[in-house]
Amino acid sequence: MSVLCCCGSVRARSSTYRLLESIQYAFPQYDWTYFPLARLPIFQPEEDQAPWPESVIDWRQQVSQAQAVVFATPTYLENIPAAFKSALEWLTTSGELTGKPVLPITFAPHPPRGERAMQSLCWSLQALEANIIGQLPLFQNELELKRDRYHFDKDHRILLSESLKLLCGEQ
Repeated sequence: MSVLCCCGSVRARSSTYRLLESIQYAFPQYDWTYFPLARLPIFQPEEDQAPWPESVIDWRQQVSQAQAVVFATPTYLENIPAAFKSALEWLTTSGELTGKPVLPITFAPHPPRGERAMQSLCWSLQALEANIIGQLPLFQNELELKRDRYHFDKDHRILLSESLKLLCGEQ
């Protein structure tokens, strides 16, 4: 199965990016690709016409070709980052997410942060008619506090707990 990963943070090596990297590491049986949202211009409705920027064409093609998409986002002001929202807006008129299985993940410092960002992300995905297969709110402050979450290995990859593996279909 081909899975496209999209990190809502445009910061290189952000904790959200590392989370996605770790999920890919934990499930090598899937064909993972990653699209760096920082490559996309800010969405402007009047610019959503031919000729589109190469990065927009590439973004739409990668979403279209993926069998599933994992969206992971930090929380900025209890919402998704502007660059992430802009990337989703580039899919508004082209329809690549229609019916596509997606898994939204929030990666916030601690509960309840992330709840509104998850709601906002899900509203956008619903507007794009994506098939939301579940929601996965994760919290950074629980990295080592609870055995039933996840922790970092010596290579700074996040190792998933048994319950998260089950969510992803692992036994």
